[in-house]
Amino acid sequence: MRLAMIGLGRMGSNLALRLMRGGHEVIGFDNNRANVDALAAQGGIAATSLEDLAGKFDGRRIFWVMLPAGAPTESTIETLCKIGSPGDIVIDGGNSFYKDDIRRAKSCSDCQIHYVDVGTSGGVWGLERGFCMMIGGEKEIVDLLDPVFDALAPGKGNLVPTRGRNLSDDRAERGYIHAGPAGAGHFVKMIHNGIEYGLMQAYAEGFDILKTKASEKLPEEERYTLDLTDIAEVWRRGSVISSWLLDLIAIGLAGDHDLAQFSGRVADSGEGRWTIDAAMEEAVPANVLTAALYARYRSRSDTTFGDKLLSAMRFGFGGHVEMPQ
Repeated sequence: MRLAMIGLGRMGSNLALRLMRGGHEVIGFDNNRANVDALAAQGGIAATSLEDLAGKFDGRRIFWVMLPAGAPTESTIETLCKIGSPGDIVIDGGNSFYKDDIRRAKSCSDCQIHYVDVGTSGGVWGLERGFCMMIGGEKEIVDLLDPVFDALAPGKGNLVPTRGRNLSDDRAERGYIHAGPAGAGHFVKMIHNGIEYGLMQAYAEGFDILKTKASEKLPEEERYTLDLTDIAEVWRRGSVISSWLLDLIAIGLAGDHDLAQFSGRVADSGEGRWTIDAAMEEAVPANVLTAALYARYRSRSDTTFGDKLLSAMRFGFGGHVEMPQ
């Protein structure tokens, strides 16, 4: 299947490469020409503009937009609606707000263009591990795109199927789901990221307590100088709190026990705030997720070792940089 990848940053380039490895043809466009040339050097098809990209299809066009949420994605989709043809498909694979998807799906429909939102998780590791995807859109179009999603997904791997599951649809076990109509994919991904905030904060606070156990503020007999690298490693093996996030903690601590390269000024990319907004709209208590978001705000004026650990995890899974001073 031939499709276009618009935006060849950390995620977009890896998505494109994984698709190409899966036998798909990818036309690449990015405002940074070096990113386009890098994809072309690995077998991709280079495009110099959105109009040039659209002209490289013989039939139905599939545009995958992988740009920052907000204005970059908005303006690009508006342009694609103008240059596209009836029956074309626009996919937003970034971290857009789900209500924007609902609006965009309607405007695309007015142009007889199909709109699909794909919440994409996997970070910089996705090229090798595969990407977990939560998809919103029309069933017929999502089914049509199944070969694309299947190529990007991790596959079943060696995970044992969950006892009691109905196996009539194994897409979830392969790493992707059709969550519902337009916006549903990004809504599920938004909550995923909100949960991620809470999990990361729990690890950060726990390791902060472990590190501070050596503090001179405590009675001498109660002080322990603990090896956080070994603690992270042993918890990876058989513990009930083992996870990929813990793997990233172990990697970060193995490189530097004190995480000196990180300031601890933890950024947030919007999904945590949107999750709390959704909780308020639905009158659902979200105590842990709210506290985790506020902790990131606090880190920008008063940092702790735990905040450095948050930055290390964000850098580990997504290459995310810290807030500037």
